[in-house]
Amino acid sequence: MAEYFRANAGIVVFNKNRQVLLCQRNDVADSWQFPQGGIDAGETSLAAAYRELAEETSLTSVVPVKTLEQPIRYRFPPDVIAAMRQRGYNNVGQEMYWTLFYFTGDDSEINLHTAEPEFCAYRWGSLAEACELIVEFKKDVYRQMSAQFAPLIERFEII
Repeated sequence: MAEYFRANAGIVVFNKNRQVLLCQRNDVADSWQFPQGGIDAGETSLAAAYRELAEETSLTSVVPVKTLEQPIRYRFPPDVIAAMRQRGYNNVGQEMYWTLFYFTGDDSEINLHTAEPEFCAYRWGSLAEACELIVEFKKDVYRQMSAQFAPLIERFEII
């Protein structure tokens, strides 16, 4: 039987200071990551990125800079796969379709108290910091994405 990797939109938002939005998960102590979420059937990765970003952070004042054409795949560790199976999921990992957004709004727009909160805190930091903070099994995915997005953030004409 073929292994199933869930299609997922990964979202990197950067601001006028060229810092990225880091969000602290509700369910794992001191665990920071970028917003992300599943891509629905028939939905593009960009549409999913917009939807998930609004659902998780309430942000809508963003301009798309780049969506990576190829997903970057990661596998869950065995304990996570087992926990996912108990919750009815059959994927062994995720294929991340990354989108980079420039944030044109004000921090007051960020609201983590959403209908289904996933994060309890946020802060702005560097891409390098995000690669260090992410859980071990996602580090390679974050490094690969970062290698492609860092130059774009650096060269972006701030408006």
